[in-house]
Amino acid sequence: MTVLRPKFITFDCYGTLINFEMAPVARTVYADRLAGEALEEFCRDFSAYRLDAVLGAWRPYRDVVVEALQRACKKAGVPYRDADGAALYAAIPTWNPHSDVVEPLKRVAAEFPLVILSNSMVDLIPHSVERLQAPFHTVCTAEEAQAYKPRMRAFEFMFDTLGCGPADVLHCSSSFRYDLMTAYDMGITMKAFVNRGHEPLNSYYQVHDIPNIGGLPGLVGL
Repeated sequence: MTVLRPKFITFDCYGTLINFEMAPVARTVYADRLAGEALEEFCRDFSAYRLDAVLGAWRPYRDVVVEALQRACKKAGVPYRDADGAALYAAIPTWNPHSDVVEPLKRVAAEFPLVILSNSMVDLIPHSVERLQAPFHTVCTAEEAQAYKPRMRAFEFMFDTLGCGPADVLHCSSSFRYDLMTAYDMGITMKAFVNRGHEPLNSYYQVHDIPNIGGLPGLVGL
């Protein structure tokens, strides 16, 4: 196996490192209005509307969550309540890393500068970074970039912040739609797909397929 030697290892945060529990929280919040397959369809729609909501001009992530919930509620024919969006957004800082994350991150952090590129807010991301327990060289948010992934502007902001280019990073994500497709388009040749089952593997985008963060040290020769 080819050993990768990037200048920086960059990560998506939510879903890849932090267990993204938006659907479980939504199931709890909407259990009084939906059940069974209707509730599962609602969660799928909520996810799709969040992606759609970040493709335009930047706005606070709370607004993204609220709009996606409102659209999912409209499709499902159930009422949206202001407390719904508040509950979903308030849950984000409480989420923990996947069980495979902390120790491998610490291991690679001893040899490589670690970077987060997250669709998050400046005041929101520190809660999650603290839970990761590893030292991060830089944390870039969508709020600072004024653009959400999968838009290229988010990646460009990260490159400008780091003073590097696409050839200098190994980008790690569990999502093709948010990260790895754009990374491919931008010329990032070192890419790791953290295969958590969120999306299927797509070999077209030339990724290194690892089952979890435990597979990362081996990619970089540790």
